[in-house]
Amino acid sequence: MKKIEAIVRHFKVEEVKDALNAKGVQGMTVTDVRGFGRQKGHLETYRGTEYAVEFIPKSKIEVVVPDSSAQAVIEAIINSARTGQVGDGKIFVSELASVVRIRTGETGDAAM
Repeated sequence: MKKIEAIVRHFKVEEVKDALNAKGVQGMTVTDVRGFGRQKGHLETYRGTEYAVEFIPKSKIEVVVPDSSAQAVIEAIINSARTGQVGDGKIFVSELASVVRIRTGETGDAAM
């Protein structure tokens, strides 16, 4: 099993969700996060005063999928989240040792 974490722009969350649903992903977690990458933030002007925004607001989408679905899910995220501009985000893929459904005690693929 793989845990796929994608950091994407806020306005792309619905598109990513729809793309993942089309690939058969049954559940996901979405969290509002802030951070920066290579762009190191940006300058904004408010009422004539310029100030630095160091942490850019993004959304983090987390899904757990079987190994056989991981590449298709990654491609769906890339295709739906890409704008072609700096700051489109990142995808992190981790190997999961175990998954347990709390309600039933099921483990592994049955717990997903």
